[in-house]
Amino acid sequence: MDDRSSAAEHGPSGPLGRRGFLGAVAGATAATGLAAAGAAPAAATERGGHRRPAGLRPLFLGTYTSIPGGGTGIGLAAYHPETGRITATGVLAGVADPSYLALSPDQRTLYAVDENADGAVTAVALAADGRHRVLGSRSTGGAGPCHLSVHPTGRWLLSANYLSGSVAVHPVDPATGALGERTALVTHSAPPPGPGQDGPHAHQFVTSPDGGHVLAVDLGTDTVYTYRLDPLAGTLRQVSTAALRPGAGPRHLTFHPDGRHAYLANEVDNTAVVCGYDPATGRLTPGAPQSTGTGPGTSYPAQFLVTPDGRFAYLANRGDNSLTRYAVEDRGARLRLLDTVPVGGDFPRHLAFSPDHRLLFAGNQRSNTVTAFRVDPRTGALRPTGTPFEAPMPVCVLPL
Repeated sequence: MDDRSSAAEHGPSGPLGRRGFLGAVAGATAATGLAAAGAAPAAATERGGHRRPAGLRPLFLGTYTSIPGGGTGIGLAAYHPETGRITATGVLAGVADPSYLALSPDQRTLYAVDENADGAVTAVALAADGRHRVLGSRSTGGAGPCHLSVHPTGRWLLSANYLSGSVAVHPVDPATGALGERTALVTHSAPPPGPGQDGPHAHQFVTSPDGGHVLAVDLGTDTVYTYRLDPLAGTLRQVSTAALRPGAGPRHLTFHPDGRHAYLANEVDNTAVVCGYDPATGRLTPGAPQSTGTGPGTSYPAQFLVTPDGRFAYLANRGDNSLTRYAVEDRGARLRLLDTVPVGGDFPRHLAFSPDHRLLFAGNQRSNTVTAFRVDPRTGALRPTGTPFEAPMPVCVLPL
Protein backbone atom coordinates (compact mmCIF):
# COMPACT_ATOMS: atom_id res chain seq x y z
CA MET A 1 0.00 0.00 0.00
CA ASP A 2 1.10 3.56 -0.43
CA ASP A 3 1.89 6.03 2.30
CA ARG A 4 -0.58 8.79 1.66
CA SER A 5 -1.38 7.53 5.15
CA SER A 6 0.74 4.47 5.53
CA ALA A 7 0.23 0.96 6.76
CA ALA A 8 3.00 1.75 9.20
CA GLU A 9 0.61 4.07 11.00
CA HIS A 10 -2.85 2.69 10.44
CA GLY A 11 -2.63 -0.83 9.02
CA PRO A 12 -3.96 -2.12 5.69
CA SER A 13 -7.57 -1.14 6.40
CA GLY A 14 -6.98 1.77 8.76
CA PRO A 15 -9.25 4.81 8.81
CA LEU A 16 -6.78 7.02 6.95
CA GLY A 17 -5.54 4.43 4.47
CA ARG A 18 -5.68 4.59 0.67
CA ARG A 19 -9.46 4.23 0.48
CA GLY A 20 -10.32 6.94 3.00
CA PHE A 21 -7.82 9.43 1.69
CA LEU A 22 -8.69 9.01 -1.95
CA GLY A 23 -12.35 9.50 -1.22
CA ALA A 24 -11.55 12.76 0.54
CA VAL A 25 -9.46 14.14 -2.31
CA ALA A 26 -11.52 12.89 -5.24
CA GLY A 27 -13.06 16.30 -5.78
CA ALA A 28 -9.72 18.05 -5.70
CA THR A 29 -8.22 15.53 -8.08
CA ALA A 30 -10.97 16.06 -10.61
CA ALA A 31 -9.96 19.71 -10.78
CA THR A 32 -6.43 18.98 -11.91
CA GLY A 33 -7.39 18.80 -15.56
CA LEU A 34 -6.28 15.23 -16.16
CA ALA A 35 -6.24 14.43 -19.87
CA ALA A 36 -9.45 12.64 -20.74
CA ALA A 37 -9.54 9.30 -22.49
CA GLY A 38 -9.35 9.84 -26.20
CA ALA A 39 -8.55 13.54 -25.83
CA ALA A 40 -6.11 15.25 -28.14
CA PRO A 41 -2.47 15.06 -26.98
CA ALA A 42 -1.48 17.93 -24.71
CA ALA A 43 1.88 19.67 -24.58
CA ALA A 44 3.68 18.94 -21.32
CA THR A 45 4.86 21.78 -19.14
CA GLU A 46 8.50 21.48 -18.15
CA ARG A 47 10.46 23.76 -15.86
CA GLY A 48 14.16 24.06 -15.17
CA GLY A 49 15.42 23.57 -18.73
CA HIS A 50 14.99 20.90 -21.37
CA ARG A 51 18.48 19.56 -21.97
CA ARG A 52 20.43 17.56 -19.44
CA PRO A 53 24.16 18.23 -18.99
CA ALA A 54 26.53 16.25 -21.21
CA GLY A 55 27.51 12.81 -19.91
CA LEU A 56 24.50 12.48 -17.59
CA ARG A 57 21.68 9.97 -17.82
CA PRO A 58 17.96 10.78 -17.38
CA LEU A 59 16.10 9.97 -14.17
CA PHE A 60 12.32 10.16 -13.75
CA LEU A 61 10.66 10.49 -10.35
CA GLY A 62 7.12 9.50 -9.42
CA THR A 63 5.32 11.44 -6.69
CA TYR A 64 1.93 12.50 -5.37
CA THR A 65 0.52 15.82 -6.57
CA SER A 66 -2.69 15.98 -4.54
CA ILE A 67 -1.28 16.08 -1.02
CA PRO A 68 0.87 18.60 0.86
CA GLY A 69 4.58 18.00 0.40
CA GLY A 70 4.13 16.23 -2.91
CA GLY A 71 5.31 17.30 -6.31
CA THR A 72 3.66 19.08 -9.22
CA GLY A 73 4.15 16.32 -11.77
CA ILE A 74 6.70 13.73 -12.85
CA GLY A 75 10.08 14.86 -11.58
CA LEU A 76 12.83 15.19 -14.19
CA ALA A 77 16.45 14.76 -13.18
CA ALA A 78 19.80 13.46 -14.45
CA TYR A 79 22.47 11.35 -12.80
CA HIS A 80 26.16 10.80 -13.37
CA PRO A 81 26.69 7.10 -14.21
CA GLU A 82 30.01 6.98 -12.34
CA THR A 83 29.46 9.13 -9.26
CA GLY A 84 25.71 8.68 -8.86
CA ARG A 85 25.28 12.42 -8.33
CA ILE A 86 21.75 13.58 -9.24
CA THR A 87 20.82 16.98 -10.73
CA ALA A 88 17.30 18.35 -11.12
CA THR A 89 16.31 19.27 -14.70
CA GLY A 90 12.61 20.10 -14.49
CA VAL A 91 9.06 18.87 -13.99
CA LEU A 92 6.67 17.19 -16.40
CA ALA A 93 3.22 18.51 -15.48
CA GLY A 94 -0.11 17.24 -16.77
CA VAL A 95 -0.20 13.94 -14.86
CA ALA A 96 -2.00 13.70 -11.51
CA ASP A 97 -0.50 11.57 -8.72
CA PRO A 98 2.05 9.70 -10.90
CA SER A 99 3.08 7.39 -8.05
CA TYR A 100 4.45 4.62 -10.29
CA LEU A 101 6.27 4.81 -13.61
CA ALA A 102 7.28 2.33 -16.33
CA LEU A 103 9.09 2.54 -19.64
CA SER A 104 8.29 0.98 -23.01
CA PRO A 105 10.83 -1.58 -24.30
CA ASP A 106 12.03 0.86 -26.97
CA GLN A 107 12.34 3.65 -24.33
CA ARG A 108 10.27 6.03 -26.45
CA THR A 109 7.26 6.15 -24.12
CA LEU A 110 6.87 6.64 -20.38
CA TYR A 111 3.76 5.40 -18.60
CA ALA A 112 2.41 6.61 -15.25
CA VAL A 113 -0.43 5.62 -12.98
CA ASP A 114 -2.79 8.38 -11.91
CA GLU A 115 -3.43 7.12 -8.40
CA ASN A 116 -6.83 8.67 -7.81
CA ALA A 117 -10.31 7.56 -6.85
CA ASP A 118 -11.08 7.51 -10.58
CA GLY A 119 -7.95 5.62 -11.59
CA ALA A 120 -6.20 6.16 -14.89
CA VAL A 121 -2.96 5.46 -16.72
CA THR A 122 -1.16 8.06 -18.83
CA ALA A 123 1.27 7.77 -21.74
CA VAL A 124 4.05 10.31 -22.32
CA ALA A 125 6.11 10.50 -25.54
CA LEU A 126 9.76 11.04 -24.63
CA ALA A 127 11.97 13.38 -26.64
CA ALA A 128 15.77 13.60 -26.69
CA ASP A 129 15.62 17.37 -26.15
CA GLY A 130 13.45 16.96 -23.03
CA ARG A 131 10.31 18.33 -24.65
CA HIS A 132 8.23 15.35 -23.58
CA ARG A 133 4.57 15.25 -24.61
CA VAL A 134 1.55 13.85 -22.77
CA LEU A 135 -0.31 11.60 -25.22
CA GLY A 136 -3.44 11.11 -23.12
CA SER A 137 -4.94 8.96 -20.37
CA ARG A 138 -7.24 5.98 -20.11
CA SER A 139 -9.39 4.81 -17.24
CA THR A 140 -8.19 1.68 -15.43
CA GLY A 141 -11.78 0.84 -14.47
CA GLY A 142 -10.86 0.94 -10.79
CA ALA A 143 -9.64 3.12 -7.95
CA GLY A 144 -6.15 3.84 -6.70
CA PRO A 145 -3.93 2.26 -9.38
CA CYS A 146 -0.53 1.88 -7.71
CA HIS A 147 1.52 -0.22 -10.15
CA LEU A 148 1.94 -0.73 -13.86
CA SER A 149 4.27 -2.57 -16.21
CA VAL A 150 4.70 -2.97 -19.94
CA HIS A 151 4.49 -6.43 -21.48
CA PRO A 152 7.84 -7.42 -23.09
CA THR A 153 6.22 -7.26 -26.55
CA GLY A 154 5.44 -3.58 -25.92
CA ARG A 155 1.86 -4.21 -27.02
CA TRP A 156 0.10 -4.22 -23.64
CA LEU A 157 0.12 -2.11 -20.49
CA LEU A 158 -0.72 -3.94 -17.24
CA SER A 159 -1.97 -2.03 -14.19
CA ALA A 160 -3.08 -2.87 -10.64
CA ASN A 161 -5.92 -1.02 -8.90
CA TYR A 162 -5.17 -1.12 -5.18
CA LEU A 163 -8.47 0.16 -3.81
CA SER A 164 -10.62 -1.91 -6.16
CA GLY A 165 -8.56 -5.08 -5.94
CA SER A 166 -8.54 -5.37 -9.71
CA VAL A 167 -6.10 -5.59 -12.61
CA ALA A 168 -6.46 -4.06 -16.05
CA VAL A 169 -4.96 -4.38 -19.54
CA HIS A 170 -4.67 -1.62 -22.15
CA PRO A 171 -3.40 -1.96 -25.73
CA VAL A 172 -0.43 0.16 -26.80
CA ASP A 173 -0.31 1.78 -30.24
CA PRO A 174 2.91 0.38 -31.81
CA ALA A 175 3.54 3.57 -33.78
CA THR A 176 2.95 6.23 -31.13
CA GLY A 177 2.95 4.45 -27.75
CA ALA A 178 -0.50 5.88 -26.98
CA LEU A 179 -3.00 3.78 -25.04
CA GLY A 180 -6.21 2.32 -26.39
CA GLU A 181 -9.42 1.41 -24.60
CA ARG A 182 -9.12 -1.20 -21.88
CA THR A 183 -9.33 -4.81 -23.10
CA ALA A 184 -9.54 -6.55 -19.73
CA LEU A 185 -10.53 -5.84 -16.13
CA VAL A 186 -10.56 -8.59 -13.49
CA THR A 187 -11.51 -8.07 -9.84
CA HIS A 188 -10.09 -10.48 -7.26
CA SER A 189 -13.03 -12.03 -5.41
CA ALA A 190 -11.64 -15.39 -4.28
CA PRO A 191 -10.33 -16.31 -1.85
CA PRO A 192 -12.09 -13.91 0.51
CA PRO A 193 -9.88 -11.51 2.47
CA GLY A 194 -8.50 -12.88 5.72
CA PRO A 195 -8.59 -11.47 9.26
CA GLY A 196 -7.77 -7.78 9.45
CA GLN A 197 -8.25 -7.24 5.71
CA ASP A 198 -11.11 -5.13 4.34
CA GLY A 199 -11.06 -6.43 0.78
CA PRO A 200 -8.84 -7.29 -2.18
CA HIS A 201 -5.96 -4.86 -2.83
CA ALA A 202 -4.03 -5.53 -6.03
CA HIS A 203 -0.52 -4.15 -5.56
CA GLN A 204 1.45 -5.34 -8.59
CA PHE A 205 0.86 -6.74 -12.09
CA VAL A 206 3.90 -8.11 -13.96
CA THR A 207 4.91 -10.49 -16.74
CA SER A 208 6.88 -13.66 -16.00
CA PRO A 209 10.39 -13.90 -17.54
CA ASP A 210 9.20 -16.50 -20.05
CA GLY A 211 6.55 -14.06 -21.26
CA GLY A 212 3.85 -16.71 -21.11
CA HIS A 213 2.05 -15.53 -18.00
CA VAL A 214 1.17 -12.37 -16.09
CA LEU A 215 1.06 -12.37 -12.29
CA ALA A 216 -0.98 -10.16 -9.97
CA VAL A 217 0.07 -9.73 -6.34
CA ASP A 218 -2.87 -8.97 -4.05
CA LEU A 219 -2.13 -7.71 -0.54
CA GLY A 220 -5.75 -7.94 0.64
CA THR A 221 -6.35 -11.58 -0.25
CA ASP A 222 -2.81 -12.80 0.58
CA THR A 223 -2.68 -14.32 -2.90
CA VAL A 224 -0.70 -14.17 -6.13
CA TYR A 225 -2.88 -14.80 -9.19
CA THR A 226 -1.46 -16.13 -12.48
CA TYR A 227 -3.18 -15.34 -15.77
CA ARG A 228 -2.73 -16.14 -19.42
CA LEU A 229 -2.76 -12.98 -21.51
CA ASP A 230 -4.25 -13.45 -24.96
CA PRO A 231 -1.58 -11.94 -27.24
CA LEU A 232 -4.13 -10.79 -29.81
CA ALA A 233 -7.21 -9.80 -27.80
CA GLY A 234 -5.54 -8.61 -24.60
CA THR A 235 -7.92 -10.60 -22.43
CA LEU A 236 -7.04 -12.51 -19.24
CA ARG A 237 -7.69 -16.12 -18.21
CA GLN A 238 -6.79 -17.17 -14.67
CA VAL A 239 -4.75 -20.38 -14.57
CA SER A 240 -3.58 -20.66 -10.94
CA THR A 241 -3.34 -19.01 -7.54
CA ALA A 242 -0.63 -19.08 -4.87
CA ALA A 243 -1.74 -18.61 -1.28
CA LEU A 244 0.40 -16.90 1.33
CA ARG A 245 -0.27 -17.36 5.02
CA PRO A 246 -3.19 -15.23 6.31
CA GLY A 247 -2.10 -11.72 7.17
CA ALA A 248 1.12 -11.86 5.13
CA GLY A 249 0.17 -8.91 2.95
CA PRO A 250 2.19 -9.69 -0.22
CA ARG A 251 3.27 -6.48 -1.98
CA HIS A 252 5.88 -6.97 -4.71
CA LEU A 253 7.32 -9.96 -6.55
CA THR A 254 10.73 -9.99 -8.26
CA PHE A 255 11.99 -12.87 -10.43
CA HIS A 256 15.43 -14.44 -10.31
CA PRO A 257 17.22 -14.35 -13.71
CA ASP A 258 16.75 -18.12 -14.06
CA GLY A 259 13.01 -17.57 -14.44
CA ARG A 260 12.25 -20.43 -12.07
CA HIS A 261 12.36 -18.61 -8.74
CA ALA A 262 10.91 -15.38 -7.43
CA TYR A 263 11.17 -13.36 -4.22
CA LEU A 264 8.12 -11.89 -2.54
CA ALA A 265 8.06 -9.00 -0.06
CA ASN A 266 5.27 -9.38 2.50
CA GLU A 267 4.38 -5.92 3.74
CA VAL A 268 2.16 -6.76 6.69
CA ASP A 269 3.94 -9.63 8.48
CA ASN A 270 7.46 -8.32 7.74
CA THR A 271 8.74 -11.40 5.92
CA ALA A 272 10.43 -12.42 2.69
CA VAL A 273 9.42 -15.55 0.78
CA VAL A 274 11.30 -17.53 -1.87
CA CYS A 275 8.89 -18.95 -4.44
CA GLY A 276 9.33 -21.63 -7.05
CA TYR A 277 7.91 -20.87 -10.49
CA ASP A 278 6.92 -23.28 -13.27
CA PRO A 279 7.09 -21.55 -16.67
CA ALA A 280 5.01 -24.28 -18.31
CA THR A 281 1.97 -23.81 -16.06
CA GLY A 282 2.55 -20.41 -14.51
CA ARG A 283 2.20 -21.92 -11.06
CA LEU A 284 3.96 -20.10 -8.23
CA THR A 285 4.85 -22.13 -5.12
CA PRO A 286 5.71 -20.04 -2.03
CA GLY A 287 8.24 -21.37 0.45
CA ALA A 288 8.50 -20.67 4.16
CA PRO A 289 8.55 -17.00 5.27
CA GLN A 290 11.92 -15.77 6.47
CA SER A 291 13.45 -12.79 8.22
CA THR A 292 14.06 -9.39 6.69
CA GLY A 293 16.88 -8.84 9.19
CA THR A 294 15.21 -5.83 10.74
CA GLY A 295 14.60 -7.24 14.23
CA PRO A 296 11.33 -7.14 16.19
CA GLY A 297 8.39 -5.15 14.95
CA THR A 298 7.18 -4.55 11.42
CA SER A 299 9.30 -2.73 8.87
CA TYR A 300 6.81 -2.92 6.00
CA PRO A 301 9.15 -4.36 3.37
CA ALA A 302 8.43 -2.77 0.02
CA GLN A 303 10.39 -4.27 -2.84
CA PHE A 304 13.09 -6.72 -3.91
CA LEU A 305 15.85 -6.17 -6.47
CA VAL A 306 18.04 -8.98 -7.81
CA THR A 307 21.41 -8.49 -9.51
CA PRO A 308 21.51 -9.60 -13.17
CA ASP A 309 23.96 -12.42 -12.36
CA GLY A 310 21.46 -13.71 -9.77
CA ARG A 311 23.99 -13.69 -6.92
CA PHE A 312 22.52 -11.00 -4.64
CA ALA A 313 19.13 -9.62 -3.68
CA TYR A 314 18.16 -6.42 -1.89
CA LEU A 315 15.01 -5.61 0.05
CA ALA A 316 13.76 -2.13 1.00
CA ASN A 317 12.50 -1.88 4.60
CA ARG A 318 10.42 1.24 5.16
CA GLY A 319 9.92 1.09 8.93
CA ASP A 320 13.58 0.25 9.58
CA ASN A 321 14.88 2.66 6.92
CA SER A 322 17.30 0.03 5.69
CA LEU A 323 18.20 -2.21 2.78
CA THR A 324 18.61 -5.91 3.48
CA ARG A 325 21.33 -7.67 1.47
CA TYR A 326 20.91 -11.38 0.74
CA ALA A 327 23.19 -13.89 -0.93
CA VAL A 328 21.24 -15.95 -3.47
CA GLU A 329 22.15 -19.62 -3.23
CA ASP A 330 21.12 -23.03 -4.50
CA ARG A 331 20.53 -21.71 -8.05
CA GLY A 332 18.01 -19.16 -6.84
CA ALA A 333 16.14 -21.41 -4.43
CA ARG A 334 17.53 -19.89 -1.24
CA LEU A 335 18.19 -16.46 0.27
CA ARG A 336 20.86 -16.13 2.94
CA LEU A 337 20.71 -12.94 4.94
CA LEU A 338 24.02 -11.06 4.92
CA ASP A 339 23.36 -7.67 6.52
CA THR A 340 21.22 -4.55 6.56
CA VAL A 341 22.46 -1.15 5.44
CA PRO A 342 20.98 2.24 6.47
CA VAL A 343 19.26 3.75 3.47
CA GLY A 344 20.20 7.30 4.39
CA GLY A 345 16.60 8.52 4.26
CA ASP A 346 13.13 7.93 5.68
CA PHE A 347 10.68 5.32 4.35
CA PRO A 348 12.37 3.80 1.26
CA ARG A 349 9.36 3.14 -0.95
CA HIS A 350 11.04 2.13 -4.22
CA LEU A 351 14.38 0.77 -5.47
CA ALA A 352 15.89 0.72 -8.94
CA PHE A 353 19.18 -0.22 -10.58
CA SER A 354 20.85 1.92 -13.21
CA PRO A 355 20.87 0.08 -16.58
CA ASP A 356 24.44 -1.12 -16.00
CA HIS A 357 23.49 -2.26 -12.46
CA ARG A 358 26.46 -0.41 -10.96
CA LEU A 359 24.21 2.00 -9.06
CA LEU A 360 21.18 1.38 -6.86
CA PHE A 361 18.72 4.23 -6.22
CA ALA A 362 16.24 4.43 -3.34
CA GLY A 363 13.27 6.79 -3.26
CA ASN A 364 12.67 7.84 0.35
CA GLN A 365 9.12 9.08 0.63
CA ARG A 366 9.07 10.77 4.02
CA SER A 367 12.48 12.45 3.93
CA ASN A 368 11.85 13.76 0.38
CA THR A 369 15.16 12.37 -0.82
CA VAL A 370 16.69 9.95 -3.29
CA THR A 371 19.83 8.13 -2.17
CA ALA A 372 22.29 6.38 -4.47
CA PHE A 373 24.64 3.47 -3.73
CA ARG A 374 27.50 1.90 -5.64
CA VAL A 375 27.05 -1.87 -5.96
CA ASP A 376 30.16 -4.00 -5.54
CA PRO A 377 29.86 -6.65 -8.29
CA ARG A 378 31.96 -9.14 -6.33
CA THR A 379 30.39 -8.94 -2.86
CA GLY A 380 27.11 -7.17 -3.51
CA ALA A 381 28.04 -4.62 -0.84
CA LEU A 382 26.41 -1.20 -1.03
CA ARG A 383 28.31 2.06 -0.55
CA PRO A 384 26.56 5.46 -0.46
CA THR A 385 27.70 7.79 -3.22
CA GLY A 386 27.25 11.09 -1.41
CA THR A 387 24.65 13.61 -0.29
CA PRO A 388 21.03 12.54 -0.86
CA PHE A 389 19.17 14.33 -3.65
CA GLU A 390 16.19 16.38 -2.48
CA ALA A 391 12.90 15.79 -4.30
CA PRO A 392 9.24 16.18 -3.27
CA MET A 393 7.91 12.83 -2.02
CA PRO A 394 9.79 10.49 -4.40
CA VAL A 395 7.79 7.25 -4.36
CA CYS A 396 9.16 5.86 -7.62
CA VAL A 397 12.63 6.15 -9.18
CA LEU A 398 13.21 5.30 -12.84
CA PRO A 399 16.80 5.71 -14.13
CA LEU A 400 17.52 5.29 -17.83
